[in-house]
Amino acid sequence: MIVVERLTKTFASKAERVAAVQDVSFEAKAGEMVTLLGPSGCGKTTTLRLVAGLERADAGTIAIGGRAVVDRAADLFEPPHQRDLGMVFQSYAIWPHMTVLENVAYALEGKRLGRDEVRKRALAALATVQLEGFADRPAPRLSGGQQQRVAIARALAGEPKALLFDEPLSNLDAKLRGEMRGEIKRLQRRIGVTSLYVTHDQAEALAISDWILVMRDGRIVERGRPEDIYRRPRAVFTARFIGDANLIAGRIHEIDRATGRAAVDTEIGRLIGVDTNGTLRPGDPAMVSIRPEDLTPVAGAPGDANILKAVVTDTVFAGAAIEAEIEVGKTPLRWLARRDVAAKSGEAVDLAVGFDAAVVLPPE
Repeated sequence: MIVVERLTKTFASKAERVAAVQDVSFEAKAGEMVTLLGPSGCGKTTTLRLVAGLERADAGTIAIGGRAVVDRAADLFEPPHQRDLGMVFQSYAIWPHMTVLENVAYALEGKRLGRDEVRKRALAALATVQLEGFADRPAPRLSGGQQQRVAIARALAGEPKALLFDEPLSNLDAKLRGEMRGEIKRLQRRIGVTSLYVTHDQAEALAISDWILVMRDGRIVERGRPEDIYRRPRAVFTARFIGDANLIAGRIHEIDRATGRAAVDTEIGRLIGVDTNGTLRPGDPAMVSIRPEDLTPVAGAPGDANILKAVVTDTVFAGAAIEAEIEVGKTPLRWLARRDVAAKSGEAVDLAVGFDAAVVLPPE
């Protein structure tokens, strides 16, 4: 388990002070994969480095496996090698002059183990990532995906209490990235090690995580399960950053506390959606978030649905779907239609979005 409380880190130079991490608190329970997700500069990598001991916090506490490793108030700071963590870097950090086995065994230096025990543990770690047959191969003769698996094996060799992943797939091509995220997820589930994962890739985060922490400007904006983060965001930033969303400004007309739904008067008419925060009141400004794939032709609409009268302005064939630009009145929106839907530019179309697929949010 990793427990972080009120973590703060500021970087100062002669020109400015940058609050990289501001009052961040979260926990990753035993066996969970928790992902820090956000754009470049949001503080996710700095948070990971603070947990790893590669940076010193200005304030806050960190506990790993029930043991405090950082407590700024008590002047406690355990160095990285005492935290019992494994770390997988973006660059793999594979030594080109070593064999695969030697790269993995390198993580066991300083543990006062005999040569046979080091070899046994290194081979076991390679077996975990299904590379036991590559032990004697020179590391440079591996593919990018294989090198990343060697990096994971090295992190596992010391039998750490937790694993830290710093954008481990960003150097791979799209196809291999998709394959490797599946491998990482299956591996993490199989061995059950607590993991903290950093990425800016929304699809990656949605695919591998038990919990996602969305970060912005050094703070955690939202925490939730992947499906909830995508389907029921609680912040406009989350809706905009993860996936694609149509965001329509309006003002709350009324709230039905029994159903958790809100009616919002917007420039395209009154829309009904789910109030995920429960903090909005009649008269408050609000934003309605609608995923492009949740717009469907009226013929297939649910009973409780908002009906939008739209005109198709442009279409792009995207293989599995049709990406369409539409206008409702003068408001441009995006619609992801099934590829068998005959959507043509200039054509009028009635679209529906279910009340439970529209999300009503406080404005930023």
